[in-house]
Amino acid sequence: MQPNEVAEVLDKPLSRELLDRDVARLAYVAKDGTPRSIPIAFTWNGTEIVLCTTKNAPKLPSLRANPAVALTIDTEVHPPKILLIRGRAELDVVEGIPEEYLQMNGSYEMTPEQRTEWEREVRSLYDGMVRIVITPTWAKLIDFETTLPSAVEELARQRAERVG
Repeated sequence: MQPNEVAEVLDKPLSRELLDRDVARLAYVAKDGTPRSIPIAFTWNGTEIVLCTTKNAPKLPSLRANPAVALTIDTEVHPPKILLIRGRAELDVVEGIPEEYLQMNGSYEMTPEQRTEWEREVRSLYDGMVRIVITPTWAKLIDFETTLPSAVEELARQRAERVG
């Protein structure tokens, strides 16, 4: 997929809504060669998806060995709205708490007092974190109204040819 095609998908209003959500599922290949899919908080900065994790997270050696990843961001309603993204993870070890980590956790419902306590706890627990930066190289938006999974699109095309 060309970068302009990826940008076109990600610039759609529904994609923007999904990119404003709190949690994505990150898929990667673990060190033992088996697949993993984990929920993880994220933020979108307009060109990249940024995830933050502990410096001792088990996924980091896997991502260093094989940086190819896939993300799913979706809704819990029918029909679901789904944004599928593929890219490569770049790891950036930082001292302290990355601003993205504080941003991505800012949409959870917390009172100002809870937010202050949460941030104090985070700052006391982590001396640094790893930013996982993903630049999308492929994207597909599925809304089950104007776009469908490719296999379903193929079945619909075959049905239309049979009928008519």
